[in-house]
Amino acid sequence: MSKVIHILRHIRLGNQGSAAIEFAFIVPIFLLLVFGLYEVGYFFFAKNVLERSVRNAARQGITGYVPCGMSRQAFITQIIDQAMLGFSGVENREVTQKVYPSFDTVGEGEPFEDDNGDGKRNGGEEFTDVNGNGLYDEDLGEAGLGGPGDIVLYSAEYEVDTIVSFANGILGGNDTITLVASVAVRNEDSVEDVGIIPCNGGGGDDDDDDDDDDDG
Repeated sequence: MSKVIHILRHIRLGNQGSAAIEFAFIVPIFLLLVFGLYEVGYFFFAKNVLERSVRNAARQGITGYVPCGMSRQAFITQIIDQAMLGFSGVENREVTQKVYPSFDTVGEGEPFEDDNGDGKRNGGEEFTDVNGNGLYDEDLGEAGLGGPGDIVLYSAEYEVDTIVSFANGILGGNDTITLVASVAVRNEDSVEDVGIIPCNGGGGDDDDDDDDDDDG
C-alpha cells in the first residue's frame, strides 16, 4: 500500500512540475500578444487622429480664415499640433502645404520622355519645364497655401513614441514610428491671404468716437 501511495505522490509532483514549465512558456507569449495588440491599437488611434486633424486643418485653410494675431500657416499648424498633443512633440513633426495646378498633378513631377521605359527620368532624357526654372522637378507642387481656386495638398508627418519597450525590437530597434497623413483640397474662390490681423480689440473705433464727441 505504501508503494502505491508513493507512486501517486510522484505522479502528482511530476504533473505540478509540468504545469509550471507550461506556465513559464505560455505567459511570456500571452503578455507579448496582449501588449502587442495594445501597441498596434495605440498607433492606429494616433493615425486616425492625425488624419482627422489634417482634414480639419484643410477645411479651415480653404476658407482663408485666420484668428487675429496669427498667420494662416501658423493657424493650420496649430490645429494639427493641438490634436496630436500627447502623441508627439512639435520637435518631431513636419507640416507642409503645396500648391498644384490641378488634382491630376498632385504629387507628380514634370512630364518627360521615358526613353528606356524604366518609369523614372534619367539624365539626358527630355522633359517639359513646366515652371520655367531650367531644372527637372520631381514634384510640381510649390510651397504655400495658394489663392482662390488653387489645389493645395496638406501633409503632416509625426514621430510617435512607442508605449511598450519590447515593441522596439519588432520595429527594428526604433522607439518611435512615423505617421503620415495628407489630403488635397480646392481653395474657395473667395480665399485670400490677409497676413497677420492685429488683435486691437476695436480700440481705434473708440478713439474715433471720442474725437467726434470732442468736436461736438
